[in-house]
Amino acid sequence: MRSEELFKEAKNYLPGGVDSPVRAFKPYPFFALKGDGPRLFDVDGNSYLDYCLAYGPLVLGHAHPQVTAAVQKQLLKGSAYGVPTEAEIELAKEVVKRIPCAEMVRFVNSGTEATMSAIRLARAVTGKKKIVKFEGAYHGAHDYVLVKSGSGAAGLPDSPGVPEETTKNTVLVPFNNEESITSLIEHEGENLAAIILEPIMGNVGCIPPKKGFLEFLRGITLENNIILIFDEVITGFRIAEGGAQEYFGVTPDLVTMGKILGGGFPMGAFAGKKEFMGRIAPAGDVYQAGTFNGNPISITAGLETLKHLDNKFYQDLEIKGLKIRRGIEDILEDASLEYQVAGLASMFQLYFTNEPVWDYAQAKTSDTDKFTQYFKTLLDNEVFIAPSQFECCFISQAHSPEDIQATLEAIENGIKTTENK
Repeated sequence: MRSEELFKEAKNYLPGGVDSPVRAFKPYPFFALKGDGPRLFDVDGNSYLDYCLAYGPLVLGHAHPQVTAAVQKQLLKGSAYGVPTEAEIELAKEVVKRIPCAEMVRFVNSGTEATMSAIRLARAVTGKKKIVKFEGAYHGAHDYVLVKSGSGAAGLPDSPGVPEETTKNTVLVPFNNEESITSLIEHEGENLAAIILEPIMGNVGCIPPKKGFLEFLRGITLENNIILIFDEVITGFRIAEGGAQEYFGVTPDLVTMGKILGGGFPMGAFAGKKEFMGRIAPAGDVYQAGTFNGNPISITAGLETLKHLDNKFYQDLEIKGLKIRRGIEDILEDASLEYQVAGLASMFQLYFTNEPVWDYAQAKTSDTDKFTQYFKTLLDNEVFIAPSQFECCFISQAHSPEDIQATLEAIENGIKTTENK
């Protein structure tokens, strides 16, 4: 198998044979040859209905013709300039038009850069040091948020090389738990610069907020001079034109974006009220910079992608999402299984646990061995999802009703095979 050969070779040159840990799975990952619409093709001649979609960006599917054409046209004009372009203004206007909290935007190169910069800005605005994140949430690979729970919810480094003094100002609390937030603010409110959260936790599977939880966070942060940051790297332009802010009707102070915003190319951004964003250099004193900020290729792909994301687009994705989630629920009911089907809009995941999943601790009760068997069976049936229980599955515009039906048949086979092992 060519993928196996390539993986053996890759391990000589790339740590673990991959360029991101989530891409590794046993015995070896398949190596991609190309993508087309809803399908991903590997170097061994296999094709898969793709619900990983590069972990979310490809909301139009692989190699969308108009996006590809726009990028090809821009490439002939150059790939980087080091000076501003008119297209940056156009994309910024689109973001401001669609995202409720956005009055100004800074384009960066990744979601990691976006969250790092938003946290820096929140600390500058409030003059406070500590930030709050939710257990199991992923906000990029920078030191301040690579944190796991410690005693008394103090932040301990989640990776060697991250100093404890870096994470001592990061406090963890359980998601969907109002009492823990209330207690923390009572004791530490004067030291808290920001609360950062994924409105839908998409890096621990797919955990939506309980009814009223986001409203609660908005209220208590306003009362206590705490910046509320929505990390919408995943949900931005995924579940509604205005992201989770529009979907749930809650407006934060700052938002971070990425993935879909770049139309399949590297891209990140953070945005918010002018009174806050005006502090970003060179307008203000909070430093942020990058050679490829506002890169014309990513900007072009993002602009072309957003042209296709209107109300009808989201209605169609909602229908597909409902069909696949209800289909999985029917499969589980027929098999007398009480596993948890999670998700909303075009996001979904299956947890192999009988416990309701509203936070990280409950997600961890899922049987990961069963998930691994489920993943492998889906792969054998030409359906590719992210190889970890703690990732989310995504649907694109390119997935047809027939694709969804074929996927449900593969899922039924996957569940039956898993239970018979």
